[in-house]
Amino acid sequence: MSLKTSYREKIQPKLLKDLDFTNIHQVPKVVKVTVNRGLGEAAQNAKALEASLAEIATITGQKPVVTRAKKAIAGFKIRAGMPIGIAVTLRGDRMYSFLERLIHLALPRIRDFRGVSDRSFDGRGNYTLGIREQIIFPEISFDTIDSIRGMDITIVTSARSDDEGRALLREMGMPFRSN
Repeated sequence: MSLKTSYREKIQPKLLKDLDFTNIHQVPKVVKVTVNRGLGEAAQNAKALEASLAEIATITGQKPVVTRAKKAIAGFKIRAGMPIGIAVTLRGDRMYSFLERLIHLALPRIRDFRGVSDRSFDGRGNYTLGIREQIIFPEISFDTIDSIRGMDITIVTSARSDDEGRALLREMGMPFRSN
């Protein structure tokens, strides 16, 4: 059963009851997932940018957008307009597919994995997770990468509080660390 079907058939009714809501539309849901990678080295190394674009596209199934510097910073040798990162925003079926692979395949492959922190909420029910290596995703072959790079994954929910967001992600199977 896919995560989207599971959400509609099991998670939504359970949260409706657990969180004491009267209307099904009050139940929090995942709105979008953004995957972001900062590439300071892309200013000097064009291959790093190309490799990252291909990796993120493979992982997410969607072509990333190159983010560019808004202003020059001499200390970092960056001029305005230089590529400094890449980002993807996932919605709908691609979002659920990515979340399913993240929760059930990628996170358990992290060495010495004891769960993700449940303190990375922003106060409005959105969750941000930093990943140190892209090789935890099964789509990425260790032999094809030029260097280990991390990424930030933000899960934006319609929850009004961190507790609602935490309940939603816990029901979806997010492996939170037990403190």
